[in-house]
Amino acid sequence: MPTPRAAAPQTPAPLATSVLTEMQALHTGPLGRLVAARPWIADLALALVVILLGLVTAELARSTVYGSTGLGMFFPGASAARVVPAVWWVGAVVGAVLLTVRRAAPLVVTTMLTALAVGSLATAGVLGVVGVCLACALCTVAATRTPRTTWITCATVFLVVTVALWYWQDIGLAELLLWSDPALASLDEPGRRLPAPPFSGGRRSFSALLLLGLLLLGVATGAVARARRQHAHDLVERYAAMARERDQSAALARVSERARIAREMHDVVAHSVSVMVALSDGAGAALDRAPERSREALRELSRTGRGALSDMQGVLGALDPGESADAGTGGSAVPVAADLTMIVERFRAAGIPVRARGLDVDLPQDTALRLAVARVVTEALTNVLRHAPGTPRAEVAVRRGPSGLEVEVLDDGGTRPGTGGGSGRGILGMRERAALLDGRVEAGPRPGGGWRVRVVLPFDDRRPAPVQGARRGRTEGPDGGQQ
Repeated sequence: MPTPRAAAPQTPAPLATSVLTEMQALHTGPLGRLVAARPWIADLALALVVILLGLVTAELARSTVYGSTGLGMFFPGASAARVVPAVWWVGAVVGAVLLTVRRAAPLVVTTMLTALAVGSLATAGVLGVVGVCLACALCTVAATRTPRTTWITCATVFLVVTVALWYWQDIGLAELLLWSDPALASLDEPGRRLPAPPFSGGRRSFSALLLLGLLLLGVATGAVARARRQHAHDLVERYAAMARERDQSAALARVSERARIAREMHDVVAHSVSVMVALSDGAGAALDRAPERSREALRELSRTGRGALSDMQGVLGALDPGESADAGTGGSAVPVAADLTMIVERFRAAGIPVRARGLDVDLPQDTALRLAVARVVTEALTNVLRHAPGTPRAEVAVRRGPSGLEVEVLDDGGTRPGTGGGSGRGILGMRERAALLDGRVEAGPRPGGGWRVRVVLPFDDRRPAPVQGARRGRTEGPDGGQQ
């Protein structure tokens, strides 16, 4: 008998790629998708907004200088009326330009804006809209860098700019709100003249708190954007992992189905064709000297072919259940006939002297177990027919215990050369069937010659096992013993 060979591993089909994108996970609208596809649009829009804000607030700063002059904070005709609006406007333009490249180098842009803020305060005593630009830059830092880097950068910017405005700021938000009234500029003679607005810790503390609020708002906005993007990335990765797992499961299911169909095709084709070949050879040999035996062999050959055709239709029904119903299989994916007596008689007609015991044992109601027993007996006797032709004796024994079913097939070895090497699927198929039922298979040569196949299939059926010999009747083997 051939040595069972393991089936060649099959390469699974390529995995399908995930179709979920981060944009879909973020649930962004048309505008969000446009900005994500062309980020320069958002950068340009932000720069225009900063320039427009700088233009408006620069004019407000000019009114503040005139109002403070009317209050005596500046001498009439002082350079502050020209320097403050000019520095304010230049800070807005330079800050807007720097913001357009903040995505490429957020930390560098933040550093340059900090230097711009210090220079604006030292030159004209105003921060202008550079504080807003710093908040936008920190938003990008928080969205692209780690939280540790973000908070270190935010603290550094706040400390440097706060120290600068504490020493140099003359006009901040409080001054814009208090001194920008045009009526103040029309005062003819202020009560006193000062070279510059006096130091006010309250007003500068208010500017520092406003700066802190802007910076924290920028950091919070960037952190939220980073968290949403990370969440979307995690969703995409999870979806991709689920898609890979789905594809792997589908590939394993396809491999399992192919293996099952191949096993069934082997059982149907190899077993039936082997019996048909033996029957046709026997019919040809007995045609002249025993015509009646030849006709009986031909009839058995016809029955075997019809049974093989029916089983083949059942196997192919697994590929298209609709066709299986048309073919008369009733939609059954596999044949379920488990008539052990008919199987044994077929191999006897093919020339194997089979002695059988226990064929009338009441098998459990589990269809899979019945089919496994039939397939095991058929496979073992087919191997005897192929690899041990002319054996003087073959024996089939089916025994049922309280918790398991045992099937044993023995032969004494052939007296003629075998008819083929086999594909190795036979014993492998028996092992797979037994494994599906938590059973085991023992197959190998016997010490005295021949081959032995023993299969144990457990089941949980506590009902009594009545013997059906009286109902079915007993058959006799070629040696006259009771079967």
